[in-house]
Amino acid sequence: MSYAMEEDIRLHVIGPIDQPQVRRHGLVGHRILHQRAVTDVSGLRAVDLADTWVDLGELVGPGKPVGLDDLIVIGDACATRLKSVRPLRRALAKRVRPRGKRTLLEALESIRVGSWSPRETVCRLMFVRAGLVEPLLNEPIYASWNPTLLLGYGDLVWRIGTPDGRVIKVIGEYQGAEFHSSEAQRGRDEARSVLFEQDGWVVLEIWNADVCTTEARQSTVRRFARELEVDEDALTLGLAEPRFFSRHAIELALERNVRRAARL
Repeated sequence: MSYAMEEDIRLHVIGPIDQPQVRRHGLVGHRILHQRAVTDVSGLRAVDLADTWVDLGELVGPGKPVGLDDLIVIGDACATRLKSVRPLRRALAKRVRPRGKRTLLEALESIRVGSWSPRETVCRLMFVRAGLVEPLLNEPIYASWNPTLLLGYGDLVWRIGTPDGRVIKVIGEYQGAEFHSSEAQRGRDEARSVLFEQDGWVVLEIWNADVCTTEARQSTVRRFARELEVDEDALTLGLAEPRFFSRHAIELALERNVRRAARL
């Protein structure tokens, strides 16, 4: 998510449109026209996941903190928890002219079930935008010699058949420093990787440093492309960047620039 969202510790509260908007330190008040589904969170009434995702559209726009990739990252988390993207589609469809609708709709195109962390989503978007086949997410990996023996789960999994009958098997493992830098966890990660590799899988680690700059992102994509036997000429490395603005927002900006240039 964007730094602006992470640093905002205020509580957002909603109420009916015919009541005064809440104005209190530490709170952000919103007035709503359409009913939201409500759930219980530790005894507190809260808007459910799907409607909350749509409500984030209010924070999309010039000078606001939520962008396209934020909606995809949060949408992945919601869809995985709900086991489907359909609740998000239904929640958006039942609103009449919700704020940020175009960006929400574009985000829906890229939301998937199965991501277990925001950085896994970021990596998936990077690879797909750069031209690689979309990976499976947190796919169970069973031993080739025993289909009932689970070796583990791969964060990003490619299993691709080739014309000559081979199967390319690549696993991308995002290693967050918070959970994977301890000696004990590194030992568990390495033991699991050995099992994968013994069964013919190529295991490639991804750390934050591999996705935090343009140069690093392009290098990471090339590294995976080599193992997936994708020619570098077929890649769209320039599109591997994170995206904050939707296609619609970019098109509007270009149109404004054309009109401004015409007036000069």
